[in-house]
Amino acid sequence: MKPSRPLYEREPELAAAARAVDDLCGAQAVGGLLVFSGEAGLGKTALLAEIRAMAADRCTVWSARGGETVTSVPFHVVRQLLQPALDRFPHDETRALFGDWYDTTAPALGLAEPSGPQPDPQGVRDGLDFVVARLASRLSHRPLLLMVDDAHWADGESLTWLASFTARLGELPLLVVQAHRPQELAERNASYVADRDAERGSDGQGATTRVALRALTPDATAELVRAALGEHADDPFCREVWAVTGGNPYEAVELVAKVQDQELAPVEESAGQLRELGASARGSGLVARLERLGTNANRFAWAAAVLGTDISQELAATLAGMSSAEAADCTARLRDARIVSGFDPLEFVHPLIATAVYRSIPPATRTAMHGRAAWAITRAGLGAAAASRHLLEVHPDDDQELVAQLREAAGQHLAVGAPEAARRCLERALEEPPRPKDRAVLLYELGCATLLSSPPTTVQHLRAALDMPGLDDGLRVDATFRLAAALAHNNQLKDAAISLAAEAARTAPGPGLMRLQAAHFMWEGMQATEDDGPARSRRLTRNADHLKGRDNAERALLTLRAFDAMLRGENAQLIVDLCERALIDGSPARGLGWTDSEWGFELPTMVGITYAFTDQLDRAESLFGEAVRAFEISGWSGAHLAFAHTLLGMVHRRRGRLAEAEGFLREGLRLADRVGSGLPVHWDAACLLIDTLLARGRVAEARKIADRYHFGPPYPSAMVLPDGPCVRGRLLLAEGRKEEAIAELEAAGAALEPRERHNGIWAPWAGDLARALADDDPGRVAHLAARARVHAERFGTDTAIGEALRCVSLFAPPEEAEQLLADALRHLERSSSAYEHALARVDYGVAIGSHRELARAQKQAMACGAEGLAARAQQARASIRSAE
Repeated sequence: MKPSRPLYEREPELAAAARAVDDLCGAQAVGGLLVFSGEAGLGKTALLAEIRAMAADRCTVWSARGGETVTSVPFHVVRQLLQPALDRFPHDETRALFGDWYDTTAPALGLAEPSGPQPDPQGVRDGLDFVVARLASRLSHRPLLLMVDDAHWADGESLTWLASFTARLGELPLLVVQAHRPQELAERNASYVADRDAERGSDGQGATTRVALRALTPDATAELVRAALGEHADDPFCREVWAVTGGNPYEAVELVAKVQDQELAPVEESAGQLRELGASARGSGLVARLERLGTNANRFAWAAAVLGTDISQELAATLAGMSSAEAADCTARLRDARIVSGFDPLEFVHPLIATAVYRSIPPATRTAMHGRAAWAITRAGLGAAAASRHLLEVHPDDDQELVAQLREAAGQHLAVGAPEAARRCLERALEEPPRPKDRAVLLYELGCATLLSSPPTTVQHLRAALDMPGLDDGLRVDATFRLAAALAHNNQLKDAAISLAAEAARTAPGPGLMRLQAAHFMWEGMQATEDDGPARSRRLTRNADHLKGRDNAERALLTLRAFDAMLRGENAQLIVDLCERALIDGSPARGLGWTDSEWGFELPTMVGITYAFTDQLDRAESLFGEAVRAFEISGWSGAHLAFAHTLLGMVHRRRGRLAEAEGFLREGLRLADRVGSGLPVHWDAACLLIDTLLARGRVAEARKIADRYHFGPPYPSAMVLPDGPCVRGRLLLAEGRKEEAIAELEAAGAALEPRERHNGIWAPWAGDLARALADDDPGRVAHLAARARVHAERFGTDTAIGEALRCVSLFAPPEEAEQLLADALRHLERSSSAYEHALARVDYGVAIGSHRELARAQKQAMACGAEGLAARAQQARASIRSAE
């Protein structure tokens, strides 16, 4: 709709808006972001109303507004934006519109009850992206304009979504216009739309325009005054209006309205009364004006201020303790006084008024009204989550019913992907306080709520819960298991293992103890360094080798045993048999599933990795493809999905599909970057990508990745996939930094050998070190290559044996080398490791001087995406031609 008054000195802002709307509605439908910032009263809302009117005939416009008293309501702004549009569709059509994102995202919008695993907040955001994109495409004849006013008061969940969504606006026929107060937004420390250009890059996607609104000049203020009071308003009077209001448009309009109400002549003689009149438009002056409207109107305004936005007249009447007729009369008086607008729902005319009214309520009365509001909302059947924003404002009073309501609200928030909202509820419940016997359980719930968002906070809460009475045996086991996971994700694997061992020592035999023992074995074995790895491996062997996989505890131990045996390079057939016993019908879905909340995703991950390094690549690819689907269906599109893409990249790297591997690994890093920095998945994805780029012959690109993700010492406390120091040593060797490479590879061997981790495909330090030392220490080289061959033959996979034979051949006499390479080729032809096969064929072709063999090798290398290896084969062919 049109603003109720003209806009003064806003020509640049309106021009920027007109350009953005024209770009959106043009032939190319260029989307973008238009940001207006300014202090309260500078006319941001009026400007947005003008833009809405400007675009109404050309665009579909959805709008939302933040509110000071509803910042704790998750997805409040998002729901305002999307619900009106979605409400027009029948249920079946709405469900189809969401596609696979329905179960993840519809509950956040209040369109469905939560079901399935607790969603990852990143998954909810991705689902919102998908739905808005689908809606925008369905409105292709009318591009979409999203408007967000008072963004500084948007809830955190909506702010976070908008921040990520606006980074991809160039992909959609969609314009976002938002307005905020800069100081309030900065104080909330919200990562919103400011400075997002760096993420967009320089490819022109999603044009961004930011405009800071300024106060009116004296001339513009005079124009505003004369438009309302007449041309006879003299210069001294107009100048005093400007001085009293500081050129603030809202305050100037309110002051002029009061001049009209007082029938004050707009001349110099009246100017002295303006300062007193101006004070009545804000703060204590506004409160005094409200009090003059009568007790009922004052109490009704208080009720409206407590409710905040979209104010139901009926709910406000209940809160104020008055009849519907009394509420209607109060509404009329407040409308006449320009305090509220609308009928049902009501809104305050300006946020400044809402703030002044809310802060004028005596603290004890305000607290009581919040409590009554929570009661009324609960009585109306709107649920604990809806009432929680009021419960957060009630003073602690040893009210166990309130504790129960807040715990229920926290569960509802978690179920829609709002863990921060759940955290606020549980922290407030602790202040009530709960009964002593319930405090430990509440701390446990609080720790679970923060697991995805803040592992250090989870550690703090779960340790506190375990240190006090109140958790039954089952919850103690679960709390310890989750504590260990949080410690591990916080790069504290040793502490994780210690915590598990301590709890296991006081746990009676049974499934709980087996769960703790399995987790202990896992986090001990995943440490980058370990005091006595062989002893742990022996204990694990005794605990697991006789198991059949009858329940998840047995499957967990079998998985850990298989993974450990793979790292140690034990017989591959034994390892595969252990994996088969760990799965049900070849899949973790009915056993240790990808989204299993009891055991975690690490165990099925370890099965798939074990398959990948025992030449069972079809099974590994199937498992990790299942992981991607499971995470996407469950909305786990943060670090979990990033890791699933990384694992698929690993499988393609092992297959020798290097271009495909690079694509999956870069996507894994992109997904991980959205979540944070320095995560375990960053290390794994960067390590595998560096290894893949080196295989492709792209050394400079591998170095860029290593530098960008700080890949190098100090390494994390958890092992990296594959062995990080080995891959860094390979990078240094490719860069010609021989001495540094030797030092890195020797350190890798020194760490791995005492732990008896002899898998040369996972950790190829011996072969690379042998190549680095070839010219300097032939005796040591022969020993390294021979030992690597012994370990590979014990392991027994064709890839391991072929790679070991290829290494030995490099330091053998020519005739023996030819035979070794021929044997390596036979093994690698039987494997799925196409890149290693191509490497061996190049070496073989060079050894026998065969132009034909090198041509085959060059073709194989190109099929793998190994351009560097193909070039090497081409050069060898050219050398043979020259010699001929």
